[in-house]
Amino acid sequence: MAVKIRLRRMGKKKSAYYRIVVADSHMKRDGRAIEEIGTYDPNTEPSTFKVDEEAAKKWLNVGAQPTETVSRIFKLAGIEK
Repeated sequence: MAVKIRLRRMGKKKSAYYRIVVADSHMKRDGRAIEEIGTYDPNTEPSTFKVDEEAAKKWLNVGAQPTETVSRIFKLAGIEK
C-alpha cells in the first residue's frame, strides 16, 4: 500500500482551508484518511498551519511520501526526514 501525506480540502467555495492527512494514494482527494496530522489555512495573512510533529515524523520514517505542498509546509515547520 502506497501511503501519501496530502491535503484534504474543506470549507466553502472560494474560502477553502485544508487538513493535512495521511491517506492511501489510491483514495480520492477528500476520501477516507488513515490519520489527520494538521491543518493549513491559506486565507489568513500570512498563511497559518498547525502540524503534529511527532505524527508527521512517524509517518515519514515509515515511508509515507508527502506531496509538494505538504513538503513545503513541513520545511517551514522544521520537519525533515
